[in-house]
Amino acid sequence: MRTAGTARAVLQRAPRNLDVVELPLPDVGPDDALLAVEACGICGTDVEQYSGALFDSIGPTSPFVPGHEPVGRIAAIGGRAARRWGLAEGDRVAVEPALPCGACRECRTGRYTLCAGWDHYPMSYGFIPAKIPPALWGGFADRMYLHPNSVVHRLSDAVDPTTAATFNALAAGVEWAVEVPGTRAGDCVVVLGAGQRGLACVLAARAAGAAQVIVTGLASDRHKLDLALELGATATVEADGGGVPEKVLAAAGGVPADVVIDVASYDTTTVLDAMAIARRGGTVVLAGLKGGRPVPGWVSDDVVVKGLRVQGVRAVGHTSFRRAVALIEAGDRPLHRLVTHTFALPDAAEAVETLAGDRPGARPVSVVITPDPVPPPPTHP
Repeated sequence: MRTAGTARAVLQRAPRNLDVVELPLPDVGPDDALLAVEACGICGTDVEQYSGALFDSIGPTSPFVPGHEPVGRIAAIGGRAARRWGLAEGDRVAVEPALPCGACRECRTGRYTLCAGWDHYPMSYGFIPAKIPPALWGGFADRMYLHPNSVVHRLSDAVDPTTAATFNALAAGVEWAVEVPGTRAGDCVVVLGAGQRGLACVLAARAAGAAQVIVTGLASDRHKLDLALELGATATVEADGGGVPEKVLAAAGGVPADVVIDVASYDTTTVLDAMAIARRGGTVVLAGLKGGRPVPGWVSDDVVVKGLRVQGVRAVGHTSFRRAVALIEAGDRPLHRLVTHTFALPDAAEAVETLAGDRPGARPVSVVITPDPVPPPPTHP
């Protein structure tokens, strides 16, 4: 179907260089669709994109539209796509970042988040160069193209779109704190790191029935630790000054951890803490990247002697996204508390810098970009 007009989109031309531009809307064929973006979440990967840290490894060298956590409504959709996805114009969806080829070994065995089948570029929303038509490949825009291979999840109309934009972080929490380690009712779970993914791990672990969920963080992140308690954590530990394993064991009443998830970025000491905190036969999930740095003092014999299962996690699968959407739609947890800041498209740079901690006094947890400014909540005398 013919689609007239243009879309407003943020274009990143170089590190720390974002512009709002007008891009032509693509025609919609029988197998694809166009999304009217309502909100797009931001995570640490967006920060690394913005700063240029990803350019050498995976980032495009030509301009691109960022944003890989979009929520929106179907603005136009082809007939076959509507039948395949079970969608119609006006339906609200969350879009997974991965854009699988559908034909490689990883895709055919259900591990589409590891897809390596595209011959020109690793395909993921928010990372595809604008030189590849139709350019609207990211959620920092008011319209986004939906490729036929997109993986989408329908969302209730009753959900606030800025809250819905936490779906990606929540899915990571489900994957890392529940699906991968096999967390069961009654388990003791320890989360090292109180960022948005760490807080999502709290929500997911408690929803899975964990009896204790203990979260660590720095004293400077006290607001995040306090939020962890609101979201279901049974205790928090300030990691300043070291001695984290001992502090965690005391907070757990002497109960060793069945599952430990390390979501702390760049800090290699948390890997050693995780190994020490886990019980014999326990599971350690490594999720926080350390910038390629080795872990000083790591002794592999500790893994053998304690019989630990150590699992790295890279991305998030379909089941975890479905469970995250169900958590959002249930509406019985204060997920809105995760979203501390919203920004409109012209303020995208400020949004990313806020999440990065480059805006003094901001105290961010999750930051969301919307096509237009979000009005403040009404005040009452």
